[in-house]
Amino acid sequence: MSPSNTTCLSLLPVVLLLLVVAGGRSSQRAAATSNREALLAVKRKWGGPPQLASWDPAAAPDHCNWTGVTCATGAGGGAVTGITLSGFSLTGSVPAPVCALKNLTRLDLAYNNLTGAFPAAALHACAALRFLDLSNNQFSGPLPRDIDGLSPAMELLNLSVNRFDGEVPPAVARLPALKSLLLDTNRFTGAYPAAEISQLAGLEVLTLADNAFAPAPVPAEFARLTNLTYLWMDNMNLTGEIPEAFSSLTELTVFSLASNELTGEIPAWVLQHANLQKIYLFSNNLSGELPRNVTAMRLVELDVSTNQLTGEMPEALGDLKNLAFLSLYKNKFTGAIPASIGLLPRLGDIRIQDNRFSGELPPELGKHSPLGNLDVGNNNLSGPLPEGLCANGTLYNIDAFNNSFSGEFPAQLGDCATINNLMLYNNRFSGEFPARIWSFPKLTTVMIQNNSFTGTLPSEISFNISRIEMGYNMFSGSVPTSATGLLTFLAEHNRLAGELPSDMIKLANLTDFSVPGNQITGSIPTSINLLQKLNSLNLSGNQISGMIPPGSIGLLRALTILDLSGNELAGGIPSDMGQLHLTSLNMSLNRFTGEVPPSLQIPAYSRSFLGNGHLCVSAADSGTNLPTCRDGGARGELSRVLIILFSLLGGAVLMGCVGVAWLLLRRRRESHEVTDWKMTAFTQLDFTESDVLSNIREESVIGSGGSGKVYRIHLGGGEEGGRTVAVKKIWSSRKVDEKLDREFESEVKVLGSIRHTNIVKLLCCISSQEAKLLVYEYMENGSLDRWLHHRDRAGAPAPLDWPTRLAVAVDAARGLSYMHHDCAQPIVHRDVKSSNILLDPDFQAKIADFGLARILAKSGEPESVSAIGGTFGYMPPEYGYRSRVSEKVDVYSFGVVLLELTTGKVANDTGAELCLAEWAWRRYQEGPPLDDVVDVEIRGDAACLQDVLSVFTLGVICTGEEPRARPSMKDVLHQLARCCRVPMPTEAENCSSVE
Repeated sequence: MSPSNTTCLSLLPVVLLLLVVAGGRSSQRAAATSNREALLAVKRKWGGPPQLASWDPAAAPDHCNWTGVTCATGAGGGAVTGITLSGFSLTGSVPAPVCALKNLTRLDLAYNNLTGAFPAAALHACAALRFLDLSNNQFSGPLPRDIDGLSPAMELLNLSVNRFDGEVPPAVARLPALKSLLLDTNRFTGAYPAAEISQLAGLEVLTLADNAFAPAPVPAEFARLTNLTYLWMDNMNLTGEIPEAFSSLTELTVFSLASNELTGEIPAWVLQHANLQKIYLFSNNLSGELPRNVTAMRLVELDVSTNQLTGEMPEALGDLKNLAFLSLYKNKFTGAIPASIGLLPRLGDIRIQDNRFSGELPPELGKHSPLGNLDVGNNNLSGPLPEGLCANGTLYNIDAFNNSFSGEFPAQLGDCATINNLMLYNNRFSGEFPARIWSFPKLTTVMIQNNSFTGTLPSEISFNISRIEMGYNMFSGSVPTSATGLLTFLAEHNRLAGELPSDMIKLANLTDFSVPGNQITGSIPTSINLLQKLNSLNLSGNQISGMIPPGSIGLLRALTILDLSGNELAGGIPSDMGQLHLTSLNMSLNRFTGEVPPSLQIPAYSRSFLGNGHLCVSAADSGTNLPTCRDGGARGELSRVLIILFSLLGGAVLMGCVGVAWLLLRRRRESHEVTDWKMTAFTQLDFTESDVLSNIREESVIGSGGSGKVYRIHLGGGEEGGRTVAVKKIWSSRKVDEKLDREFESEVKVLGSIRHTNIVKLLCCISSQEAKLLVYEYMENGSLDRWLHHRDRAGAPAPLDWPTRLAVAVDAARGLSYMHHDCAQPIVHRDVKSSNILLDPDFQAKIADFGLARILAKSGEPESVSAIGGTFGYMPPEYGYRSRVSEKVDVYSFGVVLLELTTGKVANDTGAELCLAEWAWRRYQEGPPLDDVVDVEIRGDAACLQDVLSVFTLGVICTGEEPRARPSMKDVLHQLARCCRVPMPTEAENCSSVE
């Protein structure tokens, strides 16, 4: 063989190898081209949305660098294995070309606006798919019976927070590789295939919560799912008892069966489980005692609130060294709180209010843990507050009202500048109240009434304090001269002295000012006319003298309640006071002279001027029981004789006689009124109308508005230890507009007919010819508006964190969704706003104030209402051009609330060019990044930033100009419900649960 032949033969393997490599590269290039073309086909099917602008071969030839695209590495380079487009605001359905990507194993399209039926035709061709997330979209209709046509390699199927309905098909259990099955928060009905699901031996995550399944017992078959780590079955009509067989689920870390109709006792295994970290069994009808032997050493959160549980708190809870959240409220627990609870090193939130606990709080409570929230109100606790509650500098809330605590306020708490809420009312505290507290930078609420505190008020109160209720103590000193953030100041029956501030400009935000029964002297300053927001003014029972200056009280246009009785005021009543529109007026037991302003000469004020011997009226038939100003003859002579006689008897005797006469008249009036009252109960009550009427006092007023005055009263007695209620009082005099009657009837009609955990509960209606009362459950934490919009000044209180804001949004959405979709006749609220969303002690939100509510037309008739109602900034644009509006007005208003929650801005800033809804729309149109729209106080929480932006976007959608384009409230609820609530097993739990 020649050398040349030898050389050719030796090069042959190299040539063949090069040909193979070239062929492989050619094949890879072909596969890459095929994948790129498939992605471009997907983009075209979605209409080329700007969110996918990076999917452009001209700008980025390598499709593996396109947004949301993941490719295989190594020999399979260029093959698309994953598409992740969560939160891209995509519309339409799932494009069929997506399954032309033969290597696709992961498809994540969560948090978009995708619609239509389940895309079975498109997805059944994805033979390699292992991860499918279509959650938080708007898919609807039933799931296909052949859903098992999906890839048999499917490990995760997430369809939660959509609008799927009908029954869950048994075929879903014929996906043998499933590890995570999430079907929660849809519209599924009927029976779910428990037996079939229980065959999925590898299942680790199962969520069926928030669906309207047919009532059924907790499926004992699930005990076979021994690999489960996460089981969420809230609010799905479960009945019966928690199965003992579930003790086989040894890998569980989260176990939640909340908001069902479960009965029986909590099985011992639940609190003895080796791996459980979170247990949620709240809002059921569970009874019995908690197991004594608690050994769930990994337990972080335990919530069994709102049940019928009895007995004592197990001593063994003090051994749970990881416990951070303990919620036992609204049960029937008794006995003492174990001292070992105070030694738990991670306990930051303890909620045991509304029980029957007795004894003292653990003395070490707060010293060994980052305690932030302490809710122990409405119990039978006694003794002092522990010194170390704020030892770690994290305490922000103390709710210890309605107990029998005693002793002095702990000195260390007097230095706890992190506190923003202090509720100690109705206890037996004594001693000096620390003056430093009044300057705490984060403090907003101080309610310490009905104790025996002493001390003085500083002249300047922290400008973040919005509410002070300190009545029935022994405080001395003067009324503060500066409290720019103060809305409510109730300091009745203390020992306050001195004069009212001569310049009241720094109290200009006051809405309620009540200081009866003190020792205030001097005169009424003209500058009181600066209190233009004042609804209620009570200066009675003091030593105020001089004349009422013209242009002072008479210019308080918002004033509805005025009580100046029992002072030493003299001279004439200024004519400008006749311009006031008062529902209650008392100027008795003073020294006024001259003619009463004509507009006050009406029967409604017949008892308003008693004990003023020199007042008169222009007409004898005024109904005021005062003499006419030109009355002479025998009556005039008799009056002169009486004046001389009273002068001889002396001032003390005069006041004594007048006082006795006043008391007799008042008692006769009250006796007469009680007999005329009629009470209509909407639930089982443990009090009578007399209990309510005898406790209504002007010093108990907590708010007022165009439709009435609201009182907070505590009804004692009963085996529950009494309760606190809110009472709205609406007068029915001839001067009151018929509009109030209509609003009263509307509120009774609406609230009396519905029951929902997120709608404020109307307990009863009490009415007479003179007035009408609505008695509600009392909401301790006031309105959402109070917690959001007090940050325009330095040193403002710590705002609500994002998980709490999200929880409030979900709660309020549930209430509105129930009104719109689940009532026999849909109800439109028409005045949804942050000030009408009330918060209970646990920040559970409830919709309130139904004075403008209307029940929509019956099925088959137009679902709309006429007449404009609402608040500027929350009112939708259709009020300007439509005579009839639908429930979408509530969706718009709620969208504004969502924008408030996410941006921290007010709905209508009078100093701003645009209302919040218009500003948000314009900013949204500018495009991402949108991080700058997020409230600066929550912007640092990167883990939840995407959820905040999703809710912001939802707010923009809800406030769309065209009503038909807005989602329904049920759709809004579905969009909200999953945010930071059901984390995937692979996610870090950075966002707290909203439940």
